[in-house]
Amino acid sequence: MKAKFFIYTILFTIIFACGKSAEYSPEFVKNTTGRYLFNANEVIEVYFKNNEMFLKWRGADKIEPMYLDENTYFIKEMNKKIQFLKHPETEVFYISQISEEEKAETTYNYKKLPDSVQVPSTYLKNKEYDKALEGYLAIQKEDSTSAFLNQYDFNRLGYQFLNDEDYTDAIAVFKLNSALHPTSDNVYDSLAEAYAKSGDSLQALENYKKALKYNTGNRRAKSFIAAYNKK
Repeated sequence: MKAKFFIYTILFTIIFACGKSAEYSPEFVKNTTGRYLFNANEVIEVYFKNNEMFLKWRGADKIEPMYLDENTYFIKEMNKKIQFLKHPETEVFYISQISEEEKAETTYNYKKLPDSVQVPSTYLKNKEYDKALEGYLAIQKEDSTSAFLNQYDFNRLGYQFLNDEDYTDAIAVFKLNSALHPTSDNVYDSLAEAYAKSGDSLQALENYKKALKYNTGNRRAKSFIAAYNKK
């Protein structure tokens, strides 16, 4: 019942808010512009264009929050009602979710990040592979089952590079994957293939041997090693 009441309240507020427009002060724009930590590997980026607020999140570059009232917005892509708050102790800005509970305590959900701090996915996108690996290893230390560590996601990215004959980046991504999943024959098989296609048969051999170590039935590894030994 409470959930339905909250939904109806949101819908009424949205309808009532239609036609309203925000007048952002330079101070508000300065304080709220930036990246907010959504989780260990994702950010919400807030920016302004022509005095209108927009968000970037999960591949969407121009999410437009619906202005409800002073510093209160509804984000339909997140299905959340939010506001911007400064923590009274740390004086750091947060995006705060507004709870459906009538007397819920104020929460500080998504912390604004300093410009110098990046999440691993950003480093990966920028091809800063050492920093990306450092970040993913930190996530792995906290939660070895994290969805952000899925070896097949990294493998797909590596093969995108490999299919474009971008061997340097393909090898870098496969090496990152092997560091995160050192007992998977699949990661070494992919890394070996990238080395082989780049012309480095010695490194291909070494990685096919590793693949065979963790999966004695790996046919491609067996075939490559046998062909190499005949040379």
